[in-house]
Amino acid sequence: MGLLQFPRSAHSDCGRFFHFCLLDGVPTPMEATSSSPSPTRSRGGQRDSGSGSGDERPRFFDAKAKASCWAKADVVPGRHPERWRKDAAGNVVCKRFCNCQGCLCFEYDHIVPYSKGGESTADNCQILQTRVNRFKSNKDDVDTSELKGYSCDVKFTDKELDIIEMAVYGDVIRPGNQCRCRTVSEVLGQYKSKDRLAPCKLPYNEEGSL
Repeated sequence: MGLLQFPRSAHSDCGRFFHFCLLDGVPTPMEATSSSPSPTRSRGGQRDSGSGSGDERPRFFDAKAKASCWAKADVVPGRHPERWRKDAAGNVVCKRFCNCQGCLCFEYDHIVPYSKGGESTADNCQILQTRVNRFKSNKDDVDTSELKGYSCDVKFTDKELDIIEMAVYGDVIRPGNQCRCRTVSEVLGQYKSKDRLAPCKLPYNEEGSL
């Protein structure tokens, strides 16, 4: 018999699959693989057997819901909205850091927990810094101040976010500073890039910009 693989978290539907799943904060086995459709449950909480009973609820957000969820989050002033957003507690998160543990990582959260009848729709979705989402778990009506209290106690400067963005995306795109990461051959003068985008300068020069 083959091994089943399970999603990692109830609130983290980011496309990666692991051997367990937290259903609203409670460790629960889920029969799902990367090649199978998202599991569904009936409103009574029982897993659908495929008999077509009708009243099904998707357990996870689909791609359209996640795109809308990201788009409705607050933008980070001066940064690319497709790369950076603020979560419901005001924390800056990076779109590439989905379903990880760091302070720039986030998960897609059911505002009204799925276990309490919440739907997996864009209207019931918000992005949350991972550790904040783990605190919220299957609670609803959590005050924003509580969410902030469980956030990482760190603030990143624009310079630091520039370096992170270049490391993740290979370039920086924001008003007043658009640059790319050079190759080693460029630095050594062995190759001249045809890319017109200015190369980022590391480490920081005296003016403090990339």
